[in-house]
Amino acid sequence: MSHPAAPARVAPHPGSKKMPRWDVGELIDAPAFRAKNWMAMVGPGLVMGASAIGGGEWLAGPRVTARYGGEMMWLAAISILCQVLYNIEISRYALYTGEPIFSGKFRIPPGPWLWVFVYLALDMGVIFPYLAGNAAGLVQAVFLGHLPDPEHVASHWWWNKITGSLLFLLAIVPLVFGGKVLNSLKIVMSAKLVLVLGFLLFLSIFYSHGDTWRQIITGFFKFGNVPVQTHEDTNGNGRLDPGEDWDRDGHLDVVEKNYDKSVDTNGDGKPDDWQKDAAGKPIKFDDVDQDGIRDGDNVENIFVSFWTNRPFPNIDFSLMAMIAALAAISGNGGLTNTPISNFTRDQGWGMGHQVGAIPSMVGGQGITLSHVGAVFEVNAESMPRWKRWYRHVARDQVCVWMVACFIGVALPSMLSVEFLRRGTQTGDEWSTAALTAGGVAEHVANPRPDVLATTIGLSSLMHGEAAGRFFWGATLFIGFLVLFTSLISTIDGVIRRWVDVFWTASARLRELDKSFVRILYFRVLIVYAVLSAIGLWLNKPDSLLKISTMLYNFALGFSSAHVLVVNSWLLPKPLRPHWLIRVGLALTCLFFLMLGSLSVLKELGKI
Repeated sequence: MSHPAAPARVAPHPGSKKMPRWDVGELIDAPAFRAKNWMAMVGPGLVMGASAIGGGEWLAGPRVTARYGGEMMWLAAISILCQVLYNIEISRYALYTGEPIFSGKFRIPPGPWLWVFVYLALDMGVIFPYLAGNAAGLVQAVFLGHLPDPEHVASHWWWNKITGSLLFLLAIVPLVFGGKVLNSLKIVMSAKLVLVLGFLLFLSIFYSHGDTWRQIITGFFKFGNVPVQTHEDTNGNGRLDPGEDWDRDGHLDVVEKNYDKSVDTNGDGKPDDWQKDAAGKPIKFDDVDQDGIRDGDNVENIFVSFWTNRPFPNIDFSLMAMIAALAAISGNGGLTNTPISNFTRDQGWGMGHQVGAIPSMVGGQGITLSHVGAVFEVNAESMPRWKRWYRHVARDQVCVWMVACFIGVALPSMLSVEFLRRGTQTGDEWSTAALTAGGVAEHVANPRPDVLATTIGLSSLMHGEAAGRFFWGATLFIGFLVLFTSLISTIDGVIRRWVDVFWTASARLRELDKSFVRILYFRVLIVYAVLSAIGLWLNKPDSLLKISTMLYNFALGFSSAHVLVVNSWLLPKPLRPHWLIRVGLALTCLFFLMLGSLSVLKELGKI
């Protein structure tokens, strides 16, 4: 006797009906974690963790830590912790649906096309390729033997722009070849981690002091520190007492006044340069003690002031844009985190196993990507598998991504704390990425007697002018490697989030063969390259960094709130986040929106 066929399962269709209904599939089990197969367990955390050692760590970090030491590192710590939560939650959606988080956002009413315009506006920061512009400055420095001066030397300006454009085009190459794009990125980022962290650890171990390590590590926990301008004579007795020498220069410093630009060099009626001294050096501040370093920077703690009934600190917002930039791109930042959900799918984790991956243009034949995600039936059999997958993703993010981010922001900042005097400021908008190279060269050439490099048997090979020159070039090269590889992952992240969205949201594209996605990826890549080239030629590298990171803060803040809605609405109740996680996402939203707002107010001159 024949039995009637079981009715076909129909996937749920929550949210906007302008997006297609999910398919149905089975959730495979997560791989068991064992010490012998730990490399096979590494996924998105490796790629995104390596790319996280980038702009914030090499550009904004040294600008902030050279001036304030490790006192402001707590902002980077909060940013990284917030992003860990965000990353796990966008992966939650990908595990259930096999879709990246952007597709989930576009399922929220009123439908995909409103969110297209919202996220195009929030994603504008990536049109300003600050990584390419700053990497170009490092290439120039290596060939010139000194830092370039595009502000005053026309050939240097042209060289920077042409080099930056060529580097941008070169960064596209790994995204065009190699089968799965994710596989190419894994190779590039693995090499980056070994070289960059190896070099930074070598300098930190052999040429730095334990006190420098202490400053950076404790700085991650100094919540509530804010920058202020104040003299060092806190008790008013006219002499330098223990604990008053904040910048450790051996003098009782006063606040040295900054001077505004007062010279009109191009005749447009607006001052664009400072007065010069007899040597032709700009006079940017009142150098009372004639040491070449502006004094007056300090920090105070908001909570300590409150507990001791002292007035609320008068916050110094002069470096607000760069402090916000450090927080914005410590970790990944902006919408550059969203590819973690794409990589979760491409790795074949969770329901990504049922969907496919984005293939490269060359070598990606045979790899396809479904137009629509697939979900599983939530029951007693699938829930244990789901929990194992969620733990798998959380382990990848906490043990790989988060650790890489903290190390990545600590080591470059450690170099600036060790090799640059506290209070150092840079006014050269074209050489931010090379800020620490000169300090490294000087200290390697003449290391202090209490560092390890001067006490081991090979010390003669580890200091002197030749060694200093070598490490100057090596620091520039490592800086270039950091910025260039981050540029590659940033470009891929932009392309894949928009390709994935249109691949699912567009009815016209859904009619095409699944293998067409590699051609779509390549076409979007070309359009993005043209737009970024325009942004590169119209702005200075430092300006590119400020514009990008202001938008990054707003984008990540808004995206955190949107992810909260997606996971609380589209997922079945047993898979939705715990209320503590929801509170965490809400606080993440507020944190990044606050930083973005402060940056805008500072740039507009309102604070």
